[in-house]
Amino acid sequence: MPLLNVLLADTGPLYALADPSDQYHARAGAELRNAEEHGFAVAVGYATLCEAHTLVLRRLGGAYARQWLSEIFDTAVLLNPDPADYSFAAAQLARYKDHPITLVDAVTAAVCRRLEIAVWTFDRHFVTMRCKIWRA
Repeated sequence: MPLLNVLLADTGPLYALADPSDQYHARAGAELRNAEEHGFAVAVGYATLCEAHTLVLRRLGGAYARQWLSEIFDTAVLLNPDPADYSFAAAQLARYKDHPITLVDAVTAAVCRRLEIAVWTFDRHFVTMRCKIWRA
């Protein structure tokens, strides 16, 4: 059953929102405002949360990472992938073995397909995996 008015965030937009020096920072902010204006909630899978937190921690420091994580917990819908999502992701990695798709991206694609929601991403990997992409 699809979740209505929910976007599943990929790591790229999440990190870009956090880092003012990121090349996609302004774009991510504008897209988030657009999503909110159109009544969309942003969901984050736990695998993506972990990946984005690692980037924020390593690039922006511990204090910033703790603040960022607190904001995510206060504002995002958090989703836990099902075990079947990991199996589907592994099959995707085998299917697209010539593409540098990470397990996190493949799991995100699996969740998008299962919940019938679009992914908010800057990566072309999701087009390759035939996911519905959200565009502002």
